[in-house]
Parts: sequence; structure tokens; C-alpha cells
Amino acid sequence: MKELLLVNYNIHVTEQVRINEREGFRDRDYTYFIISATNKEMIHLEQAALAYYLAEIGYNQTAIPIPTLGNSWFVEKDNNHYFVLRVADIQCDKEVTHGNKLAEFHNKTAAYSYEPKEISSYGQWKNLWINKLTAFERKIEQEADSNQTKYYRLLADVFPYLIGLSENAIQYLQESETDKRFHQGDQGVFAFRRYKQHLLEPVIWTDDLAYDHPTRDIAEFIRYKFLEDQLDMTEVSSFLKDYQESRPLSVFSWRLLYARLVYPIHFFDFIEAGFHVDDFQRKYLELKQFVRKQELYEKRLGTLFEVMDVDYKRYDLPIIKWLG
Repeated sequence: MKELLLVNYNIHVTEQVRINEREGFRDRDYTYFIISATNKEMIHLEQAALAYYLAEIGYNQTAIPIPTLGNSWFVEKDNNHYFVLRVADIQCDKEVTHGNKLAEFHNKTAAYSYEPKEISSYGQWKNLWINKLTAFERKIEQEADSNQTKYYRLLADVFPYLIGLSENAIQYLQESETDKRFHQGDQGVFAFRRYKQHLLEPVIWTDDLAYDHPTRDIAEFIRYKFLEDQLDMTEVSSFLKDYQESRPLSVFSWRLLYARLVYPIHFFDFIEAGFHVDDFQRKYLELKQFVRKQELYEKRLGTLFEVMDVDYKRYDLPIIKWLG
């Protein structure tokens, strides 16, 4: 891969590094990563536009795509297409409170004047969730017919439950869309596909970027916390309180947050990954563990408003009775 950098970018690297499980190379000034171009071109280009904006407003740990000597964003090698990301500064400082850091990120990126088309989910959750549920139901039926394994038998047993969860979330979201109690903090911002703690990591990866309602990132952070075996709920409450110091959530945002946490995105991500592996015994054991964790997840979700000291009755925030 060093040859790819030299021939196509005239970049002479001297050191190999590894950051966030990705192999990279360094020269005197920058760190470079060679990434497979697996999505359609417009997705990569829209993510590149967001990455350049982040670099312009001070997020120097953003990995930005760079053009080749021939002024192309992509390079072909061994019948595969790649692009190269360049990072100016690897982030080391983690002193800023996490909730504040995410709120600052959303505040700054809310000023971006162009809404992407391919990587935006803003205002589209309901249709995306319906389409995802339909597609997964069809795919699982096909796979179960051709793969008579314990994994797919268990998946077939679990999926009606996931359908029920999804329908609850979609209905809750549909009702929330009529709620007019929103404010400026509900506008679209830069987000991440599945936010864990990306802003605390050494690099912001271009191919992680999306455009959406800010509660996407908040919900995904809480989701992964709720799936941990050991959880101090004060970590979640502190995160949300710190976030709201500079970016308070509207009633509409609370409803979106709750709906997204009900929708079993973590199950769908797990199942999707299973379509690309052959170790069905391992996936079977992992699915059993996932099902066991879900009971704890729902119990924690059932206490969300209470933990956050949100008066859901006063604000007429519906709760799903079976949670908790």
C-alpha cells in the first residue's frame, strides 16, 4: 500500500501506525489511511464535503479524503477501488465533558447550509424503519429456507418479537411527528452512523459521518450504554445533563429519542452482520446472549425519564407500558 501512496499521490511515508483498528502510514506532517470505496460515489463525496467542513471549523482530527495526482478521489488497485484519508492532528485531549463535546459538535455543524441527499436521514426515520423491517423480514425468510441451522431457527423465533418492537417504535414516532413542541435545536446536524464516543477518539472518520436530527447520536450513545452488562445510570444522566447545558432537548426531541431507543436497531445491525459470516454456531451463541441482554435493556429504557428527572406526565410524553 505504500506504493499506492507513492505512485498515485507522491506521498513518501516513513512509519506504519494503527489507530482504531485501521492501518495507517505517516510522513513528517500527516497520517494517511487507505480505505476501501464500498459505497456509491455520491455517498463518499457527500461525506467528504462534511469532513472538509469539520476540518475548516477546527476539528483537525478529521480524516479528510485527498485527490490523486490525476485529480481523482478514487484509485483502483487489484480490481478494487480505494480512497486516501489524511489526518492533520491525532486527538489526545479527552478532558472536555463528553456531553458538552457532543453538544458543541451539533451546535457548530447546525450552521452547515447544505443538506446532503444520500447520507441524510433527517425527517425520514419512519419510512426508513418501515423499509428496514420489511427488507429484513424478507431476507430472513430466504436465509432460513436455505440455512437450516440453530442460528436461523432461533432468529425465526425471535423475529416476531422484533416486529412487535419495531411497530411500537414506528407508531410512537408517527404520533410524535404531530407534536409541535420543537425549537431551533431540532434542526439537522452532522451525526454519526452509530455514535458511541466518536468525538473522544483520536480520529473522526469520514466514512462514519451522516446528517440527521441530533437525537440520533444521543440515542445511539445511550443504546450502547444500556446494552452493557454493568452500567452506572449516573453516567447516562450526566451525559444528557452536560449535553443540555448548551443544547436543551425539546419535548419533540425527547419523543424522538425515546422512539429511536425502542426501535431495535442494535438487533438489525447484529443480524445484518450475520448475513456475511459462516460461523453459525458462534452467531447462535451471540444471538442467545443478545436476547438475554434485551430484558435488561428494556428495563433500563423504562426508567429513562425517571433517571433524567423528566416530568413525562406534565409534558404529556407517552410511555410504552410494557417497558420496565
